[in-house]
Amino acid sequence: MTTALVTGVAGFIGSSLAAALLDRGYDVRGVDDFSTGRRNNLQSIRDDPSFSFTEMDIRNSNDVTSAVSGVDYVFHQAALSSVPRSIDDPVTSTDINCTGTAVVLDKARKAGVDTVVVASSSAIYGATKELPKVETMVECPESPYALSKYYTEKLALQFSELYDIDTVALRYFNIFGPKQDPDGEYAAVIPKFIDLMLDDERPVIYGDGEQSRDFTYIKNVIKANVLAAEGDVTGEAFNVGTGGRVTVNQLVGRINDQLGTAIEPIYADTRPGDVRHSYADISKIGELLDYEPIVTFDDGLERTIEALRSA
Repeated sequence: MTTALVTGVAGFIGSSLAAALLDRGYDVRGVDDFSTGRRNNLQSIRDDPSFSFTEMDIRNSNDVTSAVSGVDYVFHQAALSSVPRSIDDPVTSTDINCTGTAVVLDKARKAGVDTVVVASSSAIYGATKELPKVETMVECPESPYALSKYYTEKLALQFSELYDIDTVALRYFNIFGPKQDPDGEYAAVIPKFIDLMLDDERPVIYGDGEQSRDFTYIKNVIKANVLAAEGDVTGEAFNVGTGGRVTVNQLVGRINDQLGTAIEPIYADTRPGDVRHSYADISKIGELLDYEPIVTFDDGLERTIEALRSA
């Protein structure tokens, strides 16, 4: 039976991925330090006999050595994943995202792991006006978080050149879906807006609202991770998105349409480090990994609204 390690397993993406791998017949080990992950994200899988969990910091070499022993695939999702957070506290974001990745990769290759799939980010492209974002573009990370993800993927791909281990980096484009935390200062825009608007409150848009994102539903990301791990491609970085874009103003409008409301947003000053437009060219991952989105933005938004409504 295939054994996988999911770092950051108590996070939104990590817990969703772990559940999907269990459904696929994997034995799944999960690790998390709960710095941003939530224990209730593991509620649906914690009693599965094929799942085991260890609370740990991925910067701890001894703990990671034990976690990767006998593992076939590592899905490295653990990170502090907020641009504003990284600007407020660049040291912690850099330490966890960079040092943590180096430890996971090093221990994985020493343990004979077959493949490590690391979570990168569309933030590494920066504010370049060229659209869509293509993997051949020169990266221009403009925040400590983006820079840490640039390091994460470059180190992972370098490992495939230096050692006998396969690595793939996935550049996520604005992932959303059930289990994503709507609360807190650094909450992602979609769950935060839905949560506010369900309570008939006005969401805050930073800037004019014409900034656009390639919002990507979680099931598409899970598919990309599985294809990357089980495929034969190594040493490559791929965009993971839907190949489209929605402005933040349009997002508010789509939520209003689905809720049957007419809530007007509040506009505030643009935040430092925010990218103006994000839009993925997904032709490379389609060609090399046979990836295509399986859930559209509107279907994903509907599913996310229903999940938050029933939470």
